[in-house]
Amino acid sequence: MINQIRRFLLIINFQTMIISGLAVASTAICIHYKYEADFPLTLVATSIVFPIVFSIGGAYKRREVALKHYAEIKGYLRAMYFVARDWLENPKPANVDKMRDIIYNFFANFRIMFTNPKSELIVNEEKVYDNFSDFSLYIKEELRGEGLPSGECSRINQYLQKMMVSFESIKHIYQYRTPRTLRAFSSLFIKILPIVYGPYFAFQAEKMSWGLEYVIPILLTMILVSLENIQEHLENPFDQVGEDDININVEKFIERLQHKSSDNI
Repeated sequence: MINQIRRFLLIINFQTMIISGLAVASTAICIHYKYEADFPLTLVATSIVFPIVFSIGGAYKRREVALKHYAEIKGYLRAMYFVARDWLENPKPANVDKMRDIIYNFFANFRIMFTNPKSELIVNEEKVYDNFSDFSLYIKEELRGEGLPSGECSRINQYLQKMMVSFESIKHIYQYRTPRTLRAFSSLFIKILPIVYGPYFAFQAEKMSWGLEYVIPILLTMILVSLENIQEHLENPFDQVGEDDININVEKFIERLQHKSSDNI
């Protein structure tokens, strides 16, 4: 129940109350001065609903693409750890621990980069690429230097290359958003239309019992502002604000990374 309330408050916020109050005030003034008009509701659909639904769909697709590349990075990291642990005849425990530490540092810097503001992108990106360099040197010195065949080392380098491609794809999702002009357009009309439609709500008030004439502007505002809030939460899938954000759990990944099946114990 608490989680449901918390999720509800993410989409019904202070902006909802302000616009609802202005819409109710506009309706009350129009009722008082008999200022009525039968506006077409198709204007709401064409100026707000269609653009905001398009933006939500675009933001959701971006999140799904980010999840795909995030899963690929985790898979490559796990594969590289297994190489360090299992592919050498007599792997040195210190080298296996070193690979685990490199993976931890990379994943920790990966989380910091994507959960921090874009203003810190350059500094955080340098740290991530330092970790990529650590992987490359590990393949050269600890794996090839300990006797791993050159063909297998080449395969691990391919893992590293694919991981960097996935990282760049996630970085571009982090940097770029759905069309800003489209979002600005729908956001403007979300704030204006519930107020401008005061004459329409006053026109409809004649068909309603007392008090119910204010329910429609409140409901309309809640629907429109909630859609905008949903789109904003999906816009950045890494900011850890919305319920649908991508959770980068470094500690859990490292803990499972070290798990070995009972057959190898």
